[in-house]
Amino acid sequence: MAEAADQMFQNLRDAPHRGAPLYLRLKKSIEDAVNAGVIGPGDALPSERDIAARADVSRVTVRKAVQHLVKGGVLVQRHGSGTFVAPRVSRVEQSLSRLTSFTEDMARRGMSVESTWLDRGLYQPSPDEMMALGLSASEPVARVSRIRLANGTPLAIERASLSASVLPDPKGIGASLYAALETSGQRPVRAVQRISAANLGPADALLLEVPAGSASLNIERISYLASGKVVEFTRSIYRADAYDFVVELRLAEALDDKGSST
Repeated sequence: MAEAADQMFQNLRDAPHRGAPLYLRLKKSIEDAVNAGVIGPGDALPSERDIAARADVSRVTVRKAVQHLVKGGVLVQRHGSGTFVAPRVSRVEQSLSRLTSFTEDMARRGMSVESTWLDRGLYQPSPDEMMALGLSASEPVARVSRIRLANGTPLAIERASLSASVLPDPKGIGASLYAALETSGQRPVRAVQRISAANLGPADALLLEVPAGSASLNIERISYLASGKVVEFTRSIYRADAYDFVVELRLAEALDDKGSST
């Protein structure tokens, strides 16, 4: 790592201190080193003091450069551990024309799937849940919240709500919610989804391991059984740097002009 650090800051030391502010030049030196593979994803950056000595700049300059790189997603800081090169995330495409689970989507791509549970329990329904699921205030709601990871990288936060009559034991869910619903004959067959863009707040950004303020794609989905009954109300947050949603559009068939002459 010492050799990589020397290579990272060589140009900065050799060049006269003029032009762009030092912190921006230091930022570019570190960024160029990451892009060139001098330091790779998961590698630890030298300490603030070490960088200052090697680059011949002040620690204030180092701190400012690192803050900009963290904000830009090039570096990540872990409390008590230090500063690291952020992992590279391969973009994932998900079709909006098929109703599939996260587990099924990732399995088709040959990716390993994990979940970090945030919550599994029965609660009194919120007004939004009552409206979406058609519940009364006295009917409990099952909430299932988790971080979804593919190949070890957190990609999404899912917060699903279902009537307790549909999911009486949320703690019994395994890897896939839809697999559990299929077992009980209550897997949805269609859904309406609304997608919006947003910036991640500090809490959700921490769960997805990206800087606060990073772009996200938020999806609100209401899913239905074949009978037309609402079975699921889910609000998901996807990392915009890792997810692309794709939908196929077709030209509508022209209507017959019944009034035309033959």
